[in-house]
Amino acid sequence: MREKVNVPVIEIQSGNIETSGHTSKGNQLKWHHDGWWYKADAFGYESLAETVVTRLLQETGLTGYVRYEPVTVSWKGRLYRACRSRNFLREGEELLPLEKLYRSATSFSLAEDLSHIQDTDLRIAHTVQFVENITGIQGFGAYLSTMLELDMFFQNEDRHTNNMALLYRHADRSYGLCPYFDMGLSLYADTREKYPLDMDAEVCRGLARAKPFSRDFDEQADAAYRLYGRSLYFPMRRNDLCHLLEDMQNSYEPAPGAPWYSPKEWERVRAAVMGQALSYSYLFQA
Repeated sequence: MREKVNVPVIEIQSGNIETSGHTSKGNQLKWHHDGWWYKADAFGYESLAETVVTRLLQETGLTGYVRYEPVTVSWKGRLYRACRSRNFLREGEELLPLEKLYRSATSFSLAEDLSHIQDTDLRIAHTVQFVENITGIQGFGAYLSTMLELDMFFQNEDRHTNNMALLYRHADRSYGLCPYFDMGLSLYADTREKYPLDMDAEVCRGLARAKPFSRDFDEQADAAYRLYGRSLYFPMRRNDLCHLLEDMQNSYEPAPGAPWYSPKEWERVRAAVMGQALSYSYLFQA
C-alpha cells in the first residue's frame, strides 16, 4: 500500500489569470497560477482520467508526456474537482496547434482537408509530410504514432486538430515536439452527456469514437503502425495493473469537505482500463 497522498486545495484569486478553455465538447474552466495549469471537471471525471493516464504511463518507460495530479480548486467561493500540470512552456515558447499552423501555411483547415482524403493511411501521411516540410522536424511520424496508440488504449475522444500541437520558439523561429497532453476525455469520462455511470464499460467502448484521421481507434492506430512503427508497451501483467488501480484509489486523501470521486466512478475507470488491457493483451507481459 502506498502512503496516503493528500489532495491539496488550491485557492485561486480573482486577480489571477483565468482562461475559459474549451474541448471539442464545450467550455471548461482553466486557470494559470504560479507556474501550474489547472482545469476543472466539466463533463464527469476528466481529472481522474488524467491522473490515471499519468500513473499508467509511468509504467511504460515513455517520456515526453504531461504529468497531471488531482487537486481541489477553490474559485469564487466554490470547490471544484480538478487536476493540474506544470507549465511546460519555456520563456519565448508558444503552443502551436496543428490546425493553426496549417491555416497559416495554406489558408485552409487541416480538419476539413483531411475529410476530403478517403484513406486513413494517406490522411496520416499527409499530416506528417506537412509538419516535417514546414517545420523541419524529423520523426514526427513516430511521435504521432505513439499519440494514436495512447488514444487507442485510453479511448481518448478529444484528439481534434486543435488538440495536436508543436512548440514554437520565437527567438529563432524554430519548432519542437510538444509533450503529449490533454487526455481528460479518456476512459469514458463524460458521464454528463455520453456515458452515464450506470452504462457498462463495454457498451461505452462500442460508442467511443476516435479523431482526427478515423472514427475507429484501431483503424487509425494500425495505419500509424504501418507507416511509422509502434512504441507503447506496459512491462507488467494485467493482474498487476488491477492492483495498481486499486492502490491508487486507496492512496488519495481529499481535504475534509472537498468533492471527490465516488466508488462508482473509480469502478468505471477500473473497468475501462481492464477492458482495454484484455483487448490489447499484446501490450502486456504474458
